[in-house]
Parts: sequence; structure tokens; C-alpha cells
Amino acid sequence: METAEPLLLGEGAGALIGVVDYRGRPIISRSGTGGWTAALFIIGVEIAERFAYYGISSNLIMYLTGPLRQSTAAAAAAVNTWSGAASMLPLLGAFVADSYLGRYRTIVISSLLYVLGLCLLTLSSMLPSINSQKCNSSMDPTACLPSQFQVIAFYLSLYLVAFAQGGHKPCTQAFGGDQFDQNDPEENKAKSSFFNWWYFGLCMGTCVTLFVLTYIQDNIGWGLGFGIPCIAMVLALVVFLLGTPIYRYYVLEDNSPFVQVYKAFVSMIKSHAAQPLPYSSADEHKVDRLEEAKGVIRLFPIWATCLIYAVVFSQSSTFFTKQGSTMERNIGPKFQVPPATLQSFISLSIVAFIPIYDRVLVPVARKFTGIPSGISMLQRIGTGMVLSIISMVIAALVEIKRLQTAKDYGLVDEPQATIPMTLWWMVPQYVLYGIADVFTMVGLQEFFYDQVPDALRSLGLALYLSIFGIGSFISGFLVSVINEVTGKDGQSWFSNNLNQAHLDYFYWLLAGLSALQFLIYLGCAKCYVYKKK
Repeated sequence: METAEPLLLGEGAGALIGVVDYRGRPIISRSGTGGWTAALFIIGVEIAERFAYYGISSNLIMYLTGPLRQSTAAAAAAVNTWSGAASMLPLLGAFVADSYLGRYRTIVISSLLYVLGLCLLTLSSMLPSINSQKCNSSMDPTACLPSQFQVIAFYLSLYLVAFAQGGHKPCTQAFGGDQFDQNDPEENKAKSSFFNWWYFGLCMGTCVTLFVLTYIQDNIGWGLGFGIPCIAMVLALVVFLLGTPIYRYYVLEDNSPFVQVYKAFVSMIKSHAAQPLPYSSADEHKVDRLEEAKGVIRLFPIWATCLIYAVVFSQSSTFFTKQGSTMERNIGPKFQVPPATLQSFISLSIVAFIPIYDRVLVPVARKFTGIPSGISMLQRIGTGMVLSIISMVIAALVEIKRLQTAKDYGLVDEPQATIPMTLWWMVPQYVLYGIADVFTMVGLQEFFYDQVPDALRSLGLALYLSIFGIGSFISGFLVSVINEVTGKDGQSWFSNNLNQAHLDYFYWLLAGLSALQFLIYLGCAKCYVYKKK
């Protein structure tokens, strides 16, 4: 039955309850819609979107400390603030999608805003004084400072991209998960695999960015380096629209699920825990909402105990990149590896490890545990946390080695000099980052998709993303406070001259906080009760 609002309304009937096709007609048969065919379109879109996003974020600290002439600490704080906003805005995008527009329309509108933001970002980077080779090569930090208009234009376009990503990111992943019916055993098993291969595709897009775009940005120009992601997003939108006829669309409820759950929160707060539910047995809908509200509350201990993991995660695109820029990066007589390219080892390790995890480790673990996904979602998240602690310990030891090398060669007071220490020393910490992500990042994605009420899945993935938003804010706050405290005696941990800085102290601090977080997480995970299917 067709309706006036084909993607929002319609009566769900038949084999798939509450699901319609692109014309608003109930889907009776699974064949022809959804499944891996539809999911592959959406994974393709995510590859292009991540290519565009990391085309900005992965090398942003080099742009801020280069053409925009910011200090290392200020640039790191700016990157963390922007990353935090980009990870928090999905909460707004999820609200709009789940309450008003639906995931499909939210993705389309967000993609258009994404393209606009990237176009403006490209234009802002091509303004004369920023694009001047003379300015880029100047050693004087006050030389060729960009005008206020240029800085404002850059940040406006940068945050427009963050705003667009806020609608795009939670909806594409939730929309991909919607293509699998959790009530069908085979499709439910495929859904768990989908999150693995989703992250595989995400990292493929990131790999291409780190190998190609960072080189273009460092060696050819920022205008072209930002312009290519704009083209990628245009292609992503085209690919997404091509899959329209085969997608499955969940019908929006008449009343916003956000509002209903909020009302249930209020009722739950007003009622005493020992009293019976404030609704009569006849009002089952309200009772269900109250249970859903309780279900959302149960997620917050897991959410809170993952924040330090997110702080650790944010270091790879800030201080790790600045460290790499001080080290020996030549391959052959002419080619010099851009420091941001080292982040590709995170993606490469993910791309290499996900097939092993999905095709080898999961089937083996399944035989022992009887769990379709091999190990539980919370066990998977905890495993990645342990690996992230080890990664920070290795990062601290490598930084100690780098500082000692600078001292041995008399380069402590020469910030522009190249430390005679190959940047390949940093590869192990990046690789461990990647393997940790396969466990924790993918585990968090599946956990927050699976454990929220069905009508709030975009919210669930937005909550997952908000972990990394708050983590980025915490990282920026820590950097600012530590820089202020340690900078009073002229020995800031984040000195512009990294040879006089103490990033190793910061990494040890994060390793200690991560270990404490993991112990608290174990207690929360042990007490958690999974949602009944």
C-alpha cells in the first residue's frame, strides 16, 4: 500500500514487521531487498565518507601549526575540540532521524551539507596568504599570519563538516544494520558479521586517505588536498541514491521515541524504586517505554568506563603525528613519508586482522562458548582496552628513546632538526592501536546498536560516537591544564620544541588512567544484564 510519505509511513506486515520498501509498501519476502546486497552499497558510502573525513582530521594538526601558525598545544586542543564536536553532534542527528526524518532522508540531507562544507573548506585553504609558499617556508611564527576573515572562514567550514557528519555517521551504520532481520537466525548472524566488515570498509577508506591525501597536502597543496574529499562525498551520495530501490526502511512511530522515553525517565524519577510501576497493567505501551528508559540507563556505566579509551584514541592524530614529523622519514633519496601517513598502520592492521578475527577466531571461540559472535560484546570491548594500555606503554618507551637520541646528538635546542631515529620505531604502537580497535571499537558499535530499544538505534550509535566526542574534550582539557601547569617553569610537557617536551610523561599518565578505567570496567561488565531478544 503506497502512502503520501513513502519513507516515513506505511503499515508493516508480512514476514518483516514494521519494515517497508522505498515506495512505502510492506515487505513480504526477504529476497530482493536488504541483506548483504543493500549493505554493500552502504559500506561503499562509508568508505567514501571516511576518506573525506580523515582527509581533514588526520593531517589537521599540521595545517593548524603550518598555514594557520598555531602553537603545538593550541593546535592539539583545537583538533580535540573539533573531533569532540564531530563525535557529539551525532546525538542531534540521531534525534532528528529517529523522530522526524528517518535515517534515509537524514543521510541524504547530511551528505549535501557535507559537500557544501568541504567546498567552503577548500576555498578557505586557497586564499592567497595561506597558500603562499613564502609563508609556508618561513621560520618566523609571526610571519604571514592569516587574516581574521581567513581563520573564521576556515573554522566555519570545518564545523559545518562536523555538523554534517553528525547526521551522516550514526544513520549510515544504523541503516546498514537495518538491512538484516534480527528475528531471522541467518540474517542475525550476518548482522554481527556486518559490523566487522563495516569497520573493514571504514579502514580501507582511511588507508587510501593516509597514503594519498596526506602526501598531496604536504607536498602539492592544501586546496587540492581538501578538494579531493569534496569529490569523494559527491560520489558517495550518488552511490547511496543508486541503492534506494533495494533498501529496507523502518517505519517511524507516530510519537517520537525520544519524547516517550524522556517521559518514562521523568516518571521513573518521580516514582520510588520500591513502588510498583506507575502505569496500570492495561497501559502496556507506557510500561514498555519505562523498561526502555531503564535499558538506556543501564548503558551509561559501560559508556562512562570507555571514556579514557577514547582519550588514548585521540592521540594518534595529534601528538603521534607531531612526533613523527621530527624523525627520519626518508624512503630512498627523494621520497619523504608524510608524518600523518603513519596513521595508516592503524587502518592496515585493522584491515589485516578483521578477516582473521571474523573467519578464524570467531568460529574457534564459538565452539567453546556457544555464542554466535564467538565472545560476548563486553568481553570484546575489554580485550581492546588491555591492548590500548600496552600501546600507550610502548608509546612512552619510544618517546623516551627519541628524547635520548636528540640529547645524544646535541639536537635538544634545534626543533627544526631531524632526529637520527627512523619513524618505523613508532609502527608497533600504531599496529596495537589498530588491533585494539577491532575489539573495542567494533564491539562498542555492535553493543550500542544491539542493546538500545529498536526504535532508538540511531541514538545507540550516537551514544557510541559520543564516547569519542567526550574523550576528545577530556584530552583537550588535559592538554590545556597540563600545558598551563608545567609551562610555568618553562618545561611544558607540550613545548613547541618537542625535543624539550615530555610527551612520555603524558603517555605514562594515560597508561595509568587506562589501567584504572579497565578495573572499573570489569566490575560494570560483570554486573551488566543483556537485553532480552
